[in-house]
Amino acid sequence: MKIAASAATLLLAMVFLAQPALAEGDAEAGQELGYTCLGCHGIEGYRNAYPSYRVPKLGGQMAGYLVIALKGYRSGERSHPTMRAQAKSMSDQEIEDVAAYLASLGGDTVASGGSKAAPVEAATACAACHGQNGISVNAEWPTLAGQYESYLEHALNQYRDGSRANAIMAAQAAIIAEEDVALLARYFAGLKGLETTKVD
Repeated sequence: MKIAASAATLLLAMVFLAQPALAEGDAEAGQELGYTCLGCHGIEGYRNAYPSYRVPKLGGQMAGYLVIALKGYRSGERSHPTMRAQAKSMSDQEIEDVAAYLASLGGDTVASGGSKAAPVEAATACAACHGQNGISVNAEWPTLAGQYESYLEHALNQYRDGSRANAIMAAQAAIIAEEDVALLARYFAGLKGLETTKVD
C-alpha cells in the first residue's frame, strides 16, 4: 500500500505541474448565471432521481474543480443529462463566472472546516490531493469535507466502474477495497466543510 501511495503521489505531482492556468471568474456575473443551479443544488438533501443519491453540495467548492466539472459535462466526458443540458449552452467565461460564484458561497465554513483528528486509514492516500482534513490542496481538485455521503459513494463507484472518466481517480479508486468505499464516504461526509448553496 505504501508503494502504491508513493507512486500515486509522484504521478499527482507531475499532473499538478502540467496543469494550465485558469481564467479568473467574476462571482457577481456568476450569481445571475448560476441562479438556475440553485434549483437542485440549493435544496438541502435534494436527491437525484435515478440512480438515487443526494445532489452534491457546491457552496465553498474549489472554483477550478467546478470549471473542470462543468466543461466535462459540456463535452460529454461526464454523463448526466440535466448537467449536460445546463453546461452545453455556457461559454468558457460563463463557466468561470458560475464557478467563482459557487466557490464564494460557504467559503468561510470550508476555510475553518476539516478535522484535526487523524483520518481513517483508508483516507490516507486521499490526502495527497484532497487534503488531510478533506479540504483540497489544489484549486482543481475537489474538497470532500462535508459532501453528502451518498454522493461520494456514488462518485467513487463511478470511478471504479469506469462510467466517470478521470485517469488519476480511476487508478486510485481501483485500489480502494470495496468495503472501504462506504467507509471513505462516511468519513468525509462527517467533516465540516461544504455547504448547500441556498437562495438568499
